[in-house]
Amino acid sequence: MKKLLILLICLPLFTLAQQTINASITHGGLQRDYIIHIPSSYNVNTPIPLVFCFHGYGSNASTNMSYTNFNYISDTAGFIVVYPQGTLLQGTTHWNVGGWTTTSTIDDVGFTASLLDSISNAYTIDDTRVYSTGMSNGGYMSFLLACQLSNRIAAIASVTGSMTPQTYNACNPQHPTPILQIHGTSDQTVPYVGNPTWTKSIDDVLQYWVAYNNCNASSIITAIPDINQLDGSIAEHIVNDGGDNSVTTEHFKIYGGDHDWPGVWGNMDIHASVEVWKFFSKYDINGLISTSTSINEKIIKDKRLVKITDILGRETTTKNNALLFYIYNDETVEKKIVIK
Repeated sequence: MKKLLILLICLPLFTLAQQTINASITHGGLQRDYIIHIPSSYNVNTPIPLVFCFHGYGSNASTNMSYTNFNYISDTAGFIVVYPQGTLLQGTTHWNVGGWTTTSTIDDVGFTASLLDSISNAYTIDDTRVYSTGMSNGGYMSFLLACQLSNRIAAIASVTGSMTPQTYNACNPQHPTPILQIHGTSDQTVPYVGNPTWTKSIDDVLQYWVAYNNCNASSIITAIPDINQLDGSIAEHIVNDGGDNSVTTEHFKIYGGDHDWPGVWGNMDIHASVEVWKFFSKYDINGLISTSTSINEKIIKDKRLVKITDILGRETTTKNNALLFYIYNDETVEKKIVIK
């Protein structure tokens, strides 16, 4: 009896520790892997928001988890974050979004829906607060979900991604959808001005969602303080508000920004992950739920970027169109993130 009493007293302590788990499901006859992070605040009796974070073309879930730092924000703000793993297309990891992936036969929308089902069966998810974000190809994937799985996605944010013509032309959202786009004007991988054969311009994408969401055509433009004058870029926050269900279509326009995740590399005046969660936290699938975007002060530990290499392992920079790999050491840099 005494041992049982001790066990019952100690049991709640095990539920307080955050967990990062490697897992998989089977979809379309394939094993599909993912990483899931559960914050220490998770309580089986309380529905919790869920954020999908999709990696870029040629990248992977682990690398994406490393640089986005969503785990630390989830521990502070109280949401589950999931990093799905893409499959190979001609030897390169990808999400099937059209454009340069038109030869792919993978049903990534179906995979995401199945993954959401699996996670919802295992955890108490607030199904009105499921969000998607991602880098580059992961941003394209988030737009695809807004178009083809909108009955389950409350809002999306794209960092350096866009919409392919296939996604754009067949888009069929089912509700006003809050949209956040973060993109550099000098992006040489996903060009800001688009390319008619495989990617829409950022202006075209934003105009589509402003019109669909019935937002005000006039934008509210706020200059972001240039707190780091050595990063070669400045930023504006552009908001089209007044949409149906009080949703907004928003854009952080990084003048001089390349194919970057702001706050980790490239522009250092904002932190993309923080801005994404601030945006998501205002909405559920029915629209605006709160104008508050506060997150408690948190120490964010970033792995220090040592060098950037191309696919052949040659040290390079982001100022080209090569497939890049970001190499980190084991040291950490502490950054305080305070959102007011």
